[in-house]
Amino acid sequence: MKRLPVGISDFKKVMEESRYFADKSLLIKEILNEDAEIVLLPRPRRFGKTLNLSMLRYFFETTDDRAQTRKLFQGLKIEKEEEFKAHAGRYPVIYLTLKDIKAPAFEKSLKHIKRLISNEFQRHDYLLESDFLSDLQKQNFNRVLTLKAQEELFEASLYDLSVYLHRHHSQKPVILIDEYDTPLHAAYVEGYYKEIISFFRTFFGAGLKDNGHIFKGVLTGILRIARESIFSGMNNLGVYSVISRKFSDKFGLTEEEVLDLFKYYQQEDKIPVAHEWYNGYMFDQSVIYNPWSIINYMSNMPDDPKPYWAHTSSNKIIRDLVRESPDGLKSELYDLLKDRPVTKKIEENIVFDDLFKDDGTLYSFLLFAGYLTAFDRRRVGAEDYRKFLIPNLEVKHALKNTVMQWITGGYESRKLKIMLDALIQGDIKTFETALGDFILETLSYFDTAGKNVEKVYQAFLLGLLANLSHSYEINSEKESGFGRYDISVVPKDKSKKAIVLELKTVKENESKDAALAGALAQIEEKKYESAILKTGVKKIRKIAVVFDGKRVWCKMAGVSGH
Repeated sequence: MKRLPVGISDFKKVMEESRYFADKSLLIKEILNEDAEIVLLPRPRRFGKTLNLSMLRYFFETTDDRAQTRKLFQGLKIEKEEEFKAHAGRYPVIYLTLKDIKAPAFEKSLKHIKRLISNEFQRHDYLLESDFLSDLQKQNFNRVLTLKAQEELFEASLYDLSVYLHRHHSQKPVILIDEYDTPLHAAYVEGYYKEIISFFRTFFGAGLKDNGHIFKGVLTGILRIARESIFSGMNNLGVYSVISRKFSDKFGLTEEEVLDLFKYYQQEDKIPVAHEWYNGYMFDQSVIYNPWSIINYMSNMPDDPKPYWAHTSSNKIIRDLVRESPDGLKSELYDLLKDRPVTKKIEENIVFDDLFKDDGTLYSFLLFAGYLTAFDRRRVGAEDYRKFLIPNLEVKHALKNTVMQWITGGYESRKLKIMLDALIQGDIKTFETALGDFILETLSYFDTAGKNVEKVYQAFLLGLLANLSHSYEINSEKESGFGRYDISVVPKDKSKKAIVLELKTVKENESKDAALAGALAQIEEKKYESAILKTGVKKIRKIAVVFDGKRVWCKMAGVSGH
């Protein structure tokens, strides 16, 4: 029985060690038949991008031993295609993977990039002996190789190397760049985005735009950074993201591939669990599973499923997005955590500076990063709208933890437990005091001066109450009686008491006592308890929570029920 390729992204190693391989070799044919000279394929992290680019490299790269190339692809789908004989092992290849460039400062990032470029020049150092390069070209080559070149020469290095390879081999090279946007993500988080963009705009612009020395170029990453930022004027670029029909089944595992995998390892009974935890992605019409998580889940059997993909990144940019996002998103995030879809406009071109300004950009970022999936396309004029959902339990777990880190902001878990215990036990004074302390310590994260301030407090409380979700069903804005209550906390053990909370802000010239009385009266008048009693609980606590800036007051009415 073949071993699983856990953590292996080198195609040759997978093949030579006879590891299990979901055959994605028809990606090669699709690349060759693509009209665009340069192809950008954004996919979430850990979705097989590096392994696929490694496969492309071993397929295209010219070698003295073409029999070795044929052996690597023996038995794969591409071997039967006419493109195999026509193109296998016939091209010089420039291969760069930027996936490890995550430096805290621009100078260090640029140093890593230069060393990476130098290493690729070293891989082609035979060019220093070539009769097809001029003395000046060899001097420039050597400057880059020895890291003695000025920055301008490094910016032109992708173009220059393609020229050198074309001249020496009399064959245009294939350029493969893996995780092209990883340095950009790090730069955005660390605060040197403008500097790094300036370098890459020139590097990619010179190397890829209208470069007559390229046969094909393939880039992978997570996002399509807006053309104005990095791909300005690149008319030979074809971009195929998770919402594109082309290449939709070439990254991640399809339903059929997962079924074959589980059959091979005789674990068919675990497919429903894998579906719940790691499925849920829709890449256009293709249903896709997260390959990193599936392979790790299979490798760790008989252990229960757990989040594998979510733990492969610090998620700092996601935490920042949640914390700094508009108040409406904070409420919508809770809807998503409750499996309620949210409809937003798709923005395929990501401008980092717009992430906090435009919710379409923010949702699109979460989609392309793998935290959401999109379905049910609707066109409104020239704009593309989709419904967004959290794809599976693994991602829901990651987002829930992110939301809680945003909500608590370092608040002591012991104090949080005291507050939630007081709410459940009906100790309204302790709950009021703890909630007040909590608001004082964390309110800086929230805009409490806007028009929808009650929604802000509601999202705030919902995030806290998510800690009770193992024992309670938390709902908001559900119809009950003659209206919609703000929040309900319904026990899974129906012998325990449920809670309905009505939230209010103190109006101008209104006392806090009047606001509390009004909130409790609304619970009674609207008969909010009616739908909750139908769940099987016998008793309900009715609680008013009133806010005024950083101050909060709570009041509980008598327990009602059957």
